[in-house]
Amino acid sequence: MKNARERMDVIAAYRDVGSYRGAAEICGTTHKTVKRIIEAHDGGGLPVRKGRGRNFDQVRDLVEQRVRATAGRISAKRLLPQARAAGYAGSARNFRRLVAQAKAQWRHGQRRGRRPGVWNPGETVIIDWGVEAGLHVFCAVSAWSRFRFVRFATDEKAATTFALLAECFETLGGVPATVLADRLVCLKSGVVANVVVPTADYVRFATHYGFGPDFCEAADPESKGMVECLVGYAKTDLMVPQQPFDDLAAANEAAAIWCAEVNAATHTEICAVPTSRLVAEQPLLRPLPSLRFELGAKPVSRKVDRLSCIRFGSARYSVPCRLIGHQVTLTSTATMITVIEPVTGEVLAEHRLVPPGETSIIDAHYGGPRPDRPSRAPRARTQTEKDFLALGPVAEAFLVGAAAAGVSKLSTELADIATLQAAHGTDALLAALRRAVEFHRWRAADIRSILAAAGAAPTPRPSGQALVLTLPSVPTRSLDAYRIEGRIGGED
Repeated sequence: MKNARERMDVIAAYRDVGSYRGAAEICGTTHKTVKRIIEAHDGGGLPVRKGRGRNFDQVRDLVEQRVRATAGRISAKRLLPQARAAGYAGSARNFRRLVAQAKAQWRHGQRRGRRPGVWNPGETVIIDWGVEAGLHVFCAVSAWSRFRFVRFATDEKAATTFALLAECFETLGGVPATVLADRLVCLKSGVVANVVVPTADYVRFATHYGFGPDFCEAADPESKGMVECLVGYAKTDLMVPQQPFDDLAAANEAAAIWCAEVNAATHTEICAVPTSRLVAEQPLLRPLPSLRFELGAKPVSRKVDRLSCIRFGSARYSVPCRLIGHQVTLTSTATMITVIEPVTGEVLAEHRLVPPGETSIIDAHYGGPRPDRPSRAPRARTQTEKDFLALGPVAEAFLVGAAAAGVSKLSTELADIATLQAAHGTDALLAALRRAVEFHRWRAADIRSILAAAGAAPTPRPSGQALVLTLPSVPTRSLDAYRIEGRIGGED
């Protein structure tokens, strides 16, 4: 029966009717149940049932031992052959139940309590790296304001980490008291007694910006779960939907837009907008240093040559032509080279690094794009050449075309053409030269023939177009002039 009240009803019904079956019909149960309740009531309690054994009881100790030895990671599939050898003859499904129970019992005693993180404004920024499809992503989050910073890179070297961390500080508008990082290879030089020893470069970087470097516990992702969530969020919401990126600059531009969107939305954990919280946190951040920390190779000086280029790594890079003969400063990264004015720090040019022997040209440095072929305009030396070229561009085109056609004694031909100007006039001669250039006729005799036609020669048209001819005009008579006057055959 379900409860004590129902058992009391059965006992009362039995006392009224005096039979098991009668009490069973009244209470809606079986006579066996009524008999068991009455005997238990008269005997002082319910009888204790003997538990039936399970077919995996003989291997229970083996399973519990293997689960403890493997810290709950062994699977039932791998453990089943050992159980078979120990005498287990049941089904694989029933054995999986046993392993699941053993794992649940083991985990129940292994759970540890964790205190939720309580962060103070301006106290901690947590950083970490992630990678997806060969593209590395740097993630940083302010622990109190939950302001997120995400950028992409081609590697996870120390110089790259320092540069992105410096950019993160500039985005935050200040420096936190502590930077909590995973045990990144680029930031640690070793571990002594579970204490991480940072690299000398990281110590100099932290001293320059005035924060304390800190590292998470080994194999303890919960201690930096905030940035771990950000790495996963950036992969699923930014990297995977927008891949593949054309280049690193486009990827970082998309990352900046994405950060602006997520930082302007209400954070579910703090129920506040991270951008608004950052405004309240900024007065508590330490001020940024006046100069950025120098990363990578030191700047070098170069002199701009007559080609308006500087040489770096056996390659040429263009700069504005006004800098020819001046000294400029070069800074380089793994992929870019920047040309800077030595005194003012003005960025004069930026190029992607090219292999040795190659040249990187920006057309704007030379006033426009380079033509497909060099332009070598005719330059008159004799008086005949000067008179002919004075006719204008059409004369220059005729001269260049005749030279390309290999016209022999071209100077004599030009002199003969110049004499035609006095006889026919400048306009007629220019029209003849224009027609000669169009039909590739490069002799003085051809110009005479064109002038003799006086524009009456037809102009060939492409197929499908009407042929237009210039015909001479002739006198015409009205049809009235052909009308017959008077009568025919002498009739009135």
